[in-house]
Amino acid sequence: MTDEFKTIKGESEGYYTEKRSKFLAFAHHVETVDEVKALVAGYRKQYYDARHVCYAYMLGAGREEYRANDDGEPSSTAGKPILGQINSNELTDILIVVVRYYGGVNLGTSGLIVAYREAAADALSHAQVEIRQVEECVTFDFPFDMMNGVMRIVKDMHPRIVEQTYDCSATEGNASQGTNTCHIKLAIRRSEASILKTKLDKLNFQ
Repeated sequence: MTDEFKTIKGESEGYYTEKRSKFLAFAHHVETVDEVKALVAGYRKQYYDARHVCYAYMLGAGREEYRANDDGEPSSTAGKPILGQINSNELTDILIVVVRYYGGVNLGTSGLIVAYREAAADALSHAQVEIRQVEECVTFDFPFDMMNGVMRIVKDMHPRIVEQTYDCSATEGNASQGTNTCHIKLAIRRSEASILKTKLDKLNFQ
């Protein structure tokens, strides 16, 4: 599995109209189902007078968690074409909501598919796409006198320091008290995690 994925930054909007029906599209960067639920609920409240609030989302670097919702439109005419735009752009950690105001003229199955697809596509056309790294966390416990070696590896490989704790009893002048007094948690792109682990473990034998 790759250690990079594509998503959008922040949010963006799109619009499509057909036979007086209006389709308002909103794309959001999301990372959890709870975020999805909150956003969808917010749109349903804001656009309470709309006929349909349809959506699709994709979550996770592996693009394995997803859902498409037609919200009363004929099956697979709304959520599926929205999800299709997410897939065709190879995006994840994204939610697209399309709000429809009915214009009084039925669009038919094919017309609905086109409308929801184009509304979603327009929202994505205004989105800022970015590539993010899939990170893996590496934890390491070590005596205080190994600190300089650990920091050299951090400087060399540039992992993100998630957390670090030290036993207050450990000082440079009294390092003998520092057995396993330090703890560090580092996040690094998945493809480099094993290298980082190896470098840190080698400090125990120096």
